[in-house]
Amino acid sequence: MNGNLHRLCNQIDALSMPAGELRHPSIPSATESGEDEAWLWTQIKAEARRDAESEPALASYLYSTILSHSSLERSLSFHLGNKLCSSTLLSTLLYDLFLDTFSKDAELRSATVADLRANHMRDPACVSFSHCLLNYKGFLACQAHRVAHRLWTQMRRPLALALQSRIADVFAVDIHPAARIGKGILFDHATGVVVGETAVIGNNVSILHHVTLGGTGKAGGDRHPKIGDGVLIGAGATILGNIKIGEGAKIGAGSVVLIDVPARTTAVGNPARLVGGKEKPATHEDVPGESMDHTSFISEWSDYII
Repeated sequence: MNGNLHRLCNQIDALSMPAGELRHPSIPSATESGEDEAWLWTQIKAEARRDAESEPALASYLYSTILSHSSLERSLSFHLGNKLCSSTLLSTLLYDLFLDTFSKDAELRSATVADLRANHMRDPACVSFSHCLLNYKGFLACQAHRVAHRLWTQMRRPLALALQSRIADVFAVDIHPAARIGKGILFDHATGVVVGETAVIGNNVSILHHVTLGGTGKAGGDRHPKIGDGVLIGAGATILGNIKIGEGAKIGAGSVVLIDVPARTTAVGNPARLVGGKEKPATHEDVPGESMDHTSFISEWSDYII
């Protein structure tokens, strides 16, 4: 190991907790959001230190994106600024924009923490919080959208739309800055997700790749879906119009949904139909957006066997 890498590792050591504290962390429950954020940031730094020690090729990258920063919002702002910058939209400008927005808005910071937890808990491929922070484009697109939405509500709409365009270019996720999104969101894989202007997404919702929350034509006004808390939307599903997907509902992969879906029911197919029938649809007790249960309905839906 050369002298520069030695110095870098020493800097990392000074900023991080001992690696032994990382292996089986106890995740706090029902903490105040500020305490939760502080715990999560400590955990992210510990993970980054571990990864820098095990893979020296990443040491400089991990130092610049995580370990050199004093807070989660600074690290996230730096990372998003570098991801979304272009030759004419400078990373320094974006860093200042993101940091100013996150620093002034505790609700946004709380949503970021909830999203990190959602990704880590619901996706078995998410090996660490730092992995999500650095590499999960669905998470990053969602955080950038939150800032674009704040700009939209502040009537800074040209900048909000420019940010939407960069998010779509870089992450292949197209969310109109006027769309409202809750906390604890998982955009799993995220490629091809489209969310229209008047769409609303509740809390603890999980949405897979190539999902569209769209309109039904060129008419203006309130024209996009309203997604309740705890909903799970499978890959490739298309939900069109100003319709309501009830709390805890499940939309099967590839479905096309054009009418309301009652709470705690499952809609599957093209056009989508309710499992159990329209009059007495089958219901479930779990929260699909959190359990990520995509297929438990299949025995009630079809006897098809490959």
